[in-house]
Amino acid sequence: MMVKQFYSNGKLLLTGEYAVLDGALSLALPTRYGQSLDVKEIESPKLLWKSLDHKGATWFEMGMDIPSWSIHYELSSQKTVKNTLIKILTVAKTLNPKFLEGAAGYQVETKLNFPKDWGLGSSSTLINNIAQWAQIDPYQLLWKAFSGSGYDIACAQFDHPILYHLKNQNSHVEKADFNPTFKDYLFFVYRNRKQDSREGIAQYRKTVIETSHFVHRVTGITQGISTSKSLAEFNALITEHENLLATTLKLVPVQKSLFPDFGGAIKSLGAWGGDFILASGKEDIESYFKQKGYDTIIPYSEMVL
Repeated sequence: MMVKQFYSNGKLLLTGEYAVLDGALSLALPTRYGQSLDVKEIESPKLLWKSLDHKGATWFEMGMDIPSWSIHYELSSQKTVKNTLIKILTVAKTLNPKFLEGAAGYQVETKLNFPKDWGLGSSSTLINNIAQWAQIDPYQLLWKAFSGSGYDIACAQFDHPILYHLKNQNSHVEKADFNPTFKDYLFFVYRNRKQDSREGIAQYRKTVIETSHFVHRVTGITQGISTSKSLAEFNALITEHENLLATTLKLVPVQKSLFPDFGGAIKSLGAWGGDFILASGKEDIESYFKQKGYDTIIPYSEMVL
């Protein structure tokens, strides 16, 4: 029987973290890493779901009766994952009542090609894949099921850097002419810890009351970074971005707190405090971070589409 196959790219937000929620222009990078979703029709009206990690090991499994939406089985430790999946599928069905309709059932297998604690979008790639399968708008699926700016959904669909702008709950995406000549000096370093973006957003909402000036400044920095022609100009701008967010959020930039002896520039990505940072400079970046205990160091060209 024919297998329907879907795939979505992972994401990194180079500029505009937090501010993207309030309409700042942001530079986002689709990644070479992502998630696939394969759907095979079966005769029994059941949904048999299996999620594999980047090593091919099953990390989530669930069986559901489609007509009654009752669960037949699940891996016992994964009720949160199950509840999230059921929520996505339920919203997808409200957006397209013909989804999961009829006598057939489905065997579904998802596969990540990156460790799920990297924060590259295991949720956003899933949402975009399910939206493709259900033939619905992935932004509406995201916003009705959860929340967020939607930049990660845009990254799931595009194979090049993008400028993303959220305005009046509408996403505006355009291709960014960002292919820096100095990309050989840019590396993504995993901080060995996963950051909860919802916690970061909650803290942002609590701390930042007046956003218009903040959003305006972030937009200006994004425009500068997206057109930067030299490593020196790029480093100056990402440092300006870091200092602006540090002042606004009342936090200490990661370079100042953890890597004060680094000779280049470092920028946080996404929710501050975890996942990846961007390290930019002409020194031996891989050697520097490995000596500090950070072993996942990915060159720009190996990470970004």
